[in-house]
Amino acid sequence: MIPLYDNVPRVHPPYAVLGIIILNVLAFLYELSLPPQDQMLFFHLFGVVPARFSDPQWAMHAGYPDATLWPLFTYMFLHGGWLHLIMNMWMLWIFADNIEDVTGHWRFVGFYLCCGLVAVALHVLFNQDSPLPIVGASGAIAGTLGAYLVLYPHGRVATLVLIFIFYFRASLFLVVWFALQIVSGIEQGSAGQIAGVAWWAHVGGFVAGMVLIRVFRLKDRCYYCYDARLRRYDLAD
Repeated sequence: MIPLYDNVPRVHPPYAVLGIIILNVLAFLYELSLPPQDQMLFFHLFGVVPARFSDPQWAMHAGYPDATLWPLFTYMFLHGGWLHLIMNMWMLWIFADNIEDVTGHWRFVGFYLCCGLVAVALHVLFNQDSPLPIVGASGAIAGTLGAYLVLYPHGRVATLVLIFIFYFRASLFLVVWFALQIVSGIEQGSAGQIAGVAWWAHVGGFVAGMVLIRVFRLKDRCYYCYDARLRRYDLAD
């Protein structure tokens, strides 16, 4: 299931979303400039290694520098490959512009970072012994999906499934996506696998987005709302 576009128009230019995308691309280009060994060291220093935070003694013996909170933020701007980067930035572009409409630019940045923090906290909770660094914006982006479900459940998402395009109601698309993250996380845990994909980060970010959008949204911000009588989105009064 690959989302292609949605039918909820944006009102305001998504400057914050564009800025986040640019930072992610610049960080990825810097990663590509590093030799493989230095790139892995970079991921261990600026990605989140759960065991580094859950077991300080292990972290010290493994050679990590003194405890710092920077990786909890920097991991959101790093990616492990072109496909990882492109898919994350595409999801961000489709869903996050409408969230920025209701939060404003700077409040969206705060919302995004908070969702990313909750996401990585849940990942660390479920993978405390993992020595593998996680990187990627998907936990924070999941927060925008959760907010989208709250604000625009009646939106339509054009979705590529195999070679066919379907138009799903946003509530159906997002609930199915969220359920898949939970099922995948449970299967990974029951199989005793070390987390290769941060499924629980997706879950944590999604739930955080559903909750935090009620705090970060601005009541007087111009945005589109659903007109049940006309069955379409119109500008809010």
